[in-house]
Amino acid sequence: MTALNELTTARYADLIRLRAVRMVAPHGFGYLGQALSSAELFATLYAGHYDPGRDSLVVSPGHYIIAAFAAAPEAGLLDEEALATYGFDDSALEAIGTERSPAVDLTGGSLGMGLSGAVGFALADRLQDRAGARVFAVLSDGELEEGQVWEAALFAAHHRLGALTVLLDANDSQVDGPVSSITTVEPIAGKWESFGWAAFDVDGHDPTALDTALRAAVADPRPAIVVARTSTKHGLSVLPEGADGHFIKLPALLAEAAIRELEARLA
Repeated sequence: MTALNELTTARYADLIRLRAVRMVAPHGFGYLGQALSSAELFATLYAGHYDPGRDSLVVSPGHYIIAAFAAAPEAGLLDEEALATYGFDDSALEAIGTERSPAVDLTGGSLGMGLSGAVGFALADRLQDRAGARVFAVLSDGELEEGQVWEAALFAAHHRLGALTVLLDANDSQVDGPVSSITTVEPIAGKWESFGWAAFDVDGHDPTALDTALRAAVADPRPAIVVARTSTKHGLSVLPEGADGHFIKLPALLAEAAIRELEARLA
């Protein structure tokens, strides 16, 4: 974790964005918006809360694996050179995560499945008396439309799985359009609280707010969720106004402009 000590969380988030742009650029399109929206979330988690040697990490929406890959080198989970193989045939770094994906303990297939796996990890840790082990699960707000998420939430609260923390990327984006135009999922925090969870609703691009919420979540004896309000365009001003946040087209000139913007900020 030494490399993390040399980075501020804000710079780490921009490094995640820069790597994600470089990973998507050779293909001309991809799941860049998910990395842009969740960059501070992953940076805050990796920089001060998640210990890969002790904890479990679940990335429920498989297309968010790009952010986990981009964050992984500082945690010693991937060689940075491997990121150049992202999305290519026969690469272990697939564009949508699978059961073979490195750098995480579980990533989802169909959306909505990851929390069930995270609940299983937390219950297994309890049964094996793995004191201090925690389970972090990254979910997206679109997944809240899936009933399996709420079944897992009920189970976790009933069994008081306090070692489980959900980080919800609430970017109001899914393949069919804004989540809010498809299904009303608000009030998100209120729903989870009614299920017996501790819930914290914060600006997902504010590392201080995220860190404070994560510390409170970890300290609470109940399972907890941090609802991170984000944007799929955050941190990259060169994206056109009408860019599709779910699956961004990134032609060569736009990719070069994005790389210049992020490199300048990291200089």
